[in-house]
Amino acid sequence: MAGSILGTEVVRREDGTLLTGEGRYTGDIRPDGLLTACFVRSAAAHAEVVGIDTGEAVDHPGVVAVHTAASLGVGKVKSRMSLDPHFEREALASERVRFAGEAVAMVVAESAAAAQDAADLVMVDYQPLPVSMDAEAAVCAGSATLFPERGSDTMVRVFGPVDGLHDGADRVVEARIVHNRMAVVPMEPHALLADPTGDQLTVWVSTQGVHATRGGLAESLGLAQDEIRVIAPWVGGGFGAKGGWSPEHVAVVAAARHLGRPVVWNETRAENLLSMHARDHVHYARLGVTDGGRMVSLEVVAVVDAGAYPGMGGVLPFATRLMAPGVYGIDKVQFDYAVAATNRAPLGAFRGAGRPQATLTIERMADLAAAELGIDPVELRRRNYLAPESFPLVTPTGGAYDSGDYEKALDRACDLVGYREMRAEQAERRVAGDPRRLGIGVSSYVEVTAPVGQSEHAVVEVHRDGSATVAVGTASHGQGHETAFTMIAADRLGIDMDRIAYVQSDTALVARGDGTGGSRSAQLGGSAIHAACGEVLDSARLRAAGLLEASADDIVVGDNGGLAVAGVPSASVSWAEVAAASDEPLRAELDHATDGPTFPFGTHICVVEVDADTGRVTLLRFVAVDDAGNLLNPLIVAGQQHGGVASGIGQALYEHVVYDDAGNPLTTGLADYAMGSAAEFCDFTVESTITPTPLNPLGVKGIGEAATIGATPAVQNAVIDALSDLGISHIDLPLTPERVWQAIQSAGGPVTEITWPTL
Repeated sequence: MAGSILGTEVVRREDGTLLTGEGRYTGDIRPDGLLTACFVRSAAAHAEVVGIDTGEAVDHPGVVAVHTAASLGVGKVKSRMSLDPHFEREALASERVRFAGEAVAMVVAESAAAAQDAADLVMVDYQPLPVSMDAEAAVCAGSATLFPERGSDTMVRVFGPVDGLHDGADRVVEARIVHNRMAVVPMEPHALLADPTGDQLTVWVSTQGVHATRGGLAESLGLAQDEIRVIAPWVGGGFGAKGGWSPEHVAVVAAARHLGRPVVWNETRAENLLSMHARDHVHYARLGVTDGGRMVSLEVVAVVDAGAYPGMGGVLPFATRLMAPGVYGIDKVQFDYAVAATNRAPLGAFRGAGRPQATLTIERMADLAAAELGIDPVELRRRNYLAPESFPLVTPTGGAYDSGDYEKALDRACDLVGYREMRAEQAERRVAGDPRRLGIGVSSYVEVTAPVGQSEHAVVEVHRDGSATVAVGTASHGQGHETAFTMIAADRLGIDMDRIAYVQSDTALVARGDGTGGSRSAQLGGSAIHAACGEVLDSARLRAAGLLEASADDIVVGDNGGLAVAGVPSASVSWAEVAAASDEPLRAELDHATDGPTFPFGTHICVVEVDADTGRVTLLRFVAVDDAGNLLNPLIVAGQQHGGVASGIGQALYEHVVYDDAGNPLTTGLADYAMGSAAEFCDFTVESTITPTPLNPLGVKGIGEAATIGATPAVQNAVIDALSDLGISHIDLPLTPERVWQAIQSAGGPVTEITWPTL
């Protein structure tokens, strides 16, 4: 067989459809008789619903139905990640609303305009209730503002204590680190179309996993799963936030079933900014170090503002704890956390999902320790990395790290950025009193990918014309799965990629699957396809052996496609001949399990210029060296790196969901919620080192979230480094010009004492 296609740069075959506008999103599907749903959302952050007057809305031209919780007939929605039954939401709020933007009624009309106009006519009578907007205060007070019937708005997880936690430390550095609340802002907000008019209820939905969504809808509506077909057409971004289903999804499907007509809901940008949120931790951290620069102990108390209905956002701190030690050989780690319900929107997942918080905290603490000890930040990291020969290993928080060579990535990043030269230029600028202050920030990270569910479903079939079909239970929403997965099949079977069809995201066509999330697809879906191709190849060898009168052990994939006798290339048969040699289909269907999650890693270095007069931060250079094991397609990997870096920079410099003290959201449009663009970014230099994992046959790890995790602390460390000689040791995210300017103005002033919460 010719050389492997794996590891080569293959242009994504999906992109032609995307760029020419031929891909159909949920909003492009228009069945006959289609109705449009529009939600009436609470303007109050916390209130009792005294009454809902729908009279004028019902009479509005074009309106087909107006639903409240009473008429919809759906109670609590099955939660994707349930912490407590009290925290589960209704499809439409009935007695109480707990955040501004919660749906209280739904209008279904013949057009989007009629639905919106009628929704504006629905009058809701609210009785205001006390508002809780401070998660730290809620934890310390043990308040029960949102859920008095539960007796508490908080959940606390304490691990340990660890005996003699800081006994081995000569010094302990301390910080309070804010992880700002972000909006996910996918290009396509939520969208769902439910059509009950066929033999089976069919739902088109913008989701990362059709099978999980089908399960959630079925359970919430009291249906059997085989009564629902769920299809994800083209999906305009998910980033973890579309990993399941929402109360609005359930409400729209219920309305369609009531009316016997298809109903679509296309979430507006304003609605999306109200409710699709992530991050929002505050970490209190202490890092114990020796005078020789060894990290020996880490202590963290994390307070998580999980919003009005803690679910996914309350589960993700477990991943934060898992990754707390990062890339360092820290012997003792104490990581406890508290989750608080507040009158903000519920917290969900977003690119990294708990792991960015771990990296940001340990990387800030590493820089603080380096400053305390007078050691260069790069040198401090070198002294504390886990050694390559120590893998596999288990960290004090239970991370089963598979493989790593952290110093290799650091060395390459330093070479690419010109680290020594940058430090020399920084020193020169400081001597000259240049107001354009240069900062260099380093971030070394490790993260966990495919953290749960170590198996995936795949089907591979070779047809009688010699073409093939690959089907898999993962779901692509921009990652390039079609290209990467058909590359795997082409590599194993020797069939041209353009003769391999790809099937995903349809419960009628793919029997099962866990969808996409946690950067799991290549290592799980890819490995499943690899294994299914192996089974097809084994069957094909037996058939080819009979056709060629040879031993099956001597049959190999030929250089020009088809199968041949090893060493006798003229003795060959095509895949079409092999497939036609039996009435049985040449097909394999399986669920393939890998041996555990994988732990990609890398080092990012950011160089910034901070204007001391205005606080403005300008990106000068950004280098990302990531290691995701073997690379199936370096071009796709580089794209993930670029997107991830941009996302991480956004958190560091621009993005922040803001509420006032009464719970009113203040960032309800893209004029208020700042997102970076190409105009704000510098060129990114991205490379990869390769440290394969032994845990799957492809040797691959996840890459979709890695660059986001590494980027944010690199930027924060760079900005603070630029101002460190002024006595500034920390600035909270995001590093807006105003916030940086204020830090410069108050430099040298009294240091605020850190008061830790009591869990």
